[in-house]
Amino acid sequence: MTMIKVLCTALNAESGPHFKMLQSAGHECAVVDRDLDLWDADVLTRAISDYDAIIAGSEPYPESVIQNSPRLRVLARAGVGFDAIDVPACEQHDIVVATTPGCNHHSVAEHAIAMLMATSRGFPALDQEARRGEWNRNPWPRVWGRTLGLVGLGRIGQATAVRGVGLGMKVIAYDPFPPQQFAADHGIDLLSLQDLFVQSDFISLHLPMSEETYHLINEQSIGTMKDGVIIINTARGPLIDEPALIAALQSGKVAAAGLDVFEVEPLPVSSPLLQLPNVLASGHVAGLDHESHDATWEMGADIILKLLSGAWPAECIQNMKGRTDWKWQA
Repeated sequence: MTMIKVLCTALNAESGPHFKMLQSAGHECAVVDRDLDLWDADVLTRAISDYDAIIAGSEPYPESVIQNSPRLRVLARAGVGFDAIDVPACEQHDIVVATTPGCNHHSVAEHAIAMLMATSRGFPALDQEARRGEWNRNPWPRVWGRTLGLVGLGRIGQATAVRGVGLGMKVIAYDPFPPQQFAADHGIDLLSLQDLFVQSDFISLHLPMSEETYHLINEQSIGTMKDGVIIINTARGPLIDEPALIAALQSGKVAAAGLDVFEVEPLPVSSPLLQLPNVLASGHVAGLDHESHDATWEMGADIILKLLSGAWPAECIQNMKGRTDWKWQA
């Protein structure tokens, strides 16, 4: 049996079922040194140099890291986004890129709804005012009966949709491959992206990052939205053109934004977004809850063990499309 070494770089890897799963199978499993800046390509290359597989976080894996990591065979992303990984470079170097779908959709949906409810009632500004001793008692529009537009109706979008319906909202959605039966079952109108922008009081983003979705929210699309729209992003930062959003937040065209993801992560403390009282921010944590923690780590380890045994968990693998000859080469 080939013994492999697995490095965990994703957050909160210090506990979970992955250790027992990998070690019981005769493999090593370690957690990266948390003092390292994994967003520095040279630092990341050195950190992973002795490992065969990575259960990865949101740190970027550009071509320079991939081509200088000859031992690496698998990048299993803890989550569903893999836009930070240079997939063509992985293809060239015969590295499998995998994700852990179906583990954290409820967590992300809850976070999106939390941000929606908070921003709709004037947070974080109300909190900041109270801390300054300012007692401004002004009414806010009710969420019940207003229109929630979901851009993306996959697992996370669907989990957000049922929560929006439960709050008494009218839910509409756009998806390039819409789940027709789910929409019919839950009374969700499927619209074009343009019509969704025009009709929504709240817009929540749930699409992956791609060339087609890059800066989906921009000056032009914002211009078609209702005055006072609220935008929530728990998907990927580059879906939004941040300077365009900042201008719209400053003018009041966009009433507020709840943002868990950003174009540059970690978000620089100098970002104007952090100076705006109508922006509620968090640090790419929407997918983290107790239940998704163990499920994600278990799936990450399972993917690696299956690949090592010759199995092919196709539902988790994001590259090597059409390949039937991949084998774990030590």
